[in-house]
Amino acid sequence: MTRPGVAASRAGAGASRAGAGGDGRPARAGRGEAERRGLEEAERVELTVDAVAPGGHCVARVDGQVVFVRHALPGERVVAEVTEVHRGFVRADAVTVLDAAPQRVAPPCPYAKPGLCGGCDLQHVAPAAQLDWKAAVVREQLRRLAGLTDAEIDRLGVRVAALPGGPLGWRSRVRYAVDAAGRAGLLKHRSHEVVPVDRCLIAHPAIQALPLLGRPWPAAEAVEAVASTGGDVTVTALPPDAAATAPPAGPAALLTGPLDGLTGPPDGLTAPPAGLTGPAVAPAAAGPQTVREVAAGREWTLPASGFWQVHPAAADTLVDAVLDLLDPQPGESAWDLYGGAGLFAAAVAARVGPAARVTVVESAGAGVAAARDNLRDLPGVEVVAARVETALARRRITGPVDLVVLDPPRSGAGARVVRDVVAAGPRAVAYVACDPAAFARDVRTFAEAGWELAGLRGFDLFPMTRHVELVGLLRPGR
Repeated sequence: MTRPGVAASRAGAGASRAGAGGDGRPARAGRGEAERRGLEEAERVELTVDAVAPGGHCVARVDGQVVFVRHALPGERVVAEVTEVHRGFVRADAVTVLDAAPQRVAPPCPYAKPGLCGGCDLQHVAPAAQLDWKAAVVREQLRRLAGLTDAEIDRLGVRVAALPGGPLGWRSRVRYAVDAAGRAGLLKHRSHEVVPVDRCLIAHPAIQALPLLGRPWPAAEAVEAVASTGGDVTVTALPPDAAATAPPAGPAALLTGPLDGLTGPPDGLTAPPAGLTGPAVAPAAAGPQTVREVAAGREWTLPASGFWQVHPAAADTLVDAVLDLLDPQPGESAWDLYGGAGLFAAAVAARVGPAARVTVVESAGAGVAAARDNLRDLPGVEVVAARVETALARRRITGPVDLVVLDPPRSGAGARVVRDVVAAGPRAVAYVACDPAAFARDVRTFAEAGWELAGLRGFDLFPMTRHVELVGLLRPGR
């Protein structure tokens, strides 16, 4: 007798090829001792996939045990290989698809497979279905973590919109990692193991054209490449200590290999500093040390290693959403919290006018310097160098204030910041979020203070990956 959704004998007796993985290994079978002890790492099991879940995987169950399955789609019957075993759940990769969902497509990248690059979670999903996948994750987090009802979520009309340019060639900032043999590549999923690659298809075409891959890099730990919206291209090779401390280039950073062995600058780049090239030593940098970005009707100058949105259309997309939701009026005051180089502050300042007060709060030194440099022509803008929590608690900034833009890191703003923002008495808050779970937890804190989530926009800033960007409008309840 065979369990529903589980293929023939684990020992192999009577196992059919249909229930086996691509290498012919049998999938796990029927009732008995194996069933009672739970799944084991590297074991294969046939199962039917259920709903999508955060993290780029779907949920399945085997004898009540939760299995998070990558490379699968809801409704599919697959053979999955267990990759990790945890208390209460296991992780697995779909290695053979027995019954495919209509939304399944062939991944365009040969490295987007089980056991290879972990940067792209959804290359097996049709682009339109990726948007639905991400919207489903957002709805579930709002239901489970924010405590919203189905009716409240339906009123928000949760959807995720694609950005111009298509699902490939969008990533303007890429970090490659290098393995022990000096080969540049990308990391496996949930691993520090480097997968050597000859191309990353989601990288900007200007980055794909650089001679960074397929050559040895013996002295660098990581290589960062930037192709800015202002037309600049730059490459920085990071030695081990620098690579360990440098921030990834955005929320879905592709941490991969170093840039070693480059004896001259790539085509189109200015020469690196003297003394930093050689047959066995990577240049510290090739190309400009600062790059130009164009957004919100302005040109921005930033360090090549500084934070900026990685999708070329992302900055303007987010600015438009924030302005549309907040609807700033002349004379209103505003805070841009976690403000970075001051993108939202500049956009809001243009609406409220030069006599209004707009305050940027940023803790990173590079961000503070970039904001002060790029916003120096706006007399009503002040840049405060402090952690947001500190600035609020120690009254470095004080209410009342009319408008707030919250753009916190992936971990979210947190209850303390949310309560302090509410206490400042703004009429509206635009919350820019790169993690639906953290956003939903903060929405619950706003709700506990009597506020409501009055609007929500979702954007696919990171096609082919599990990541989604949200802009929410929060305001005092009526």
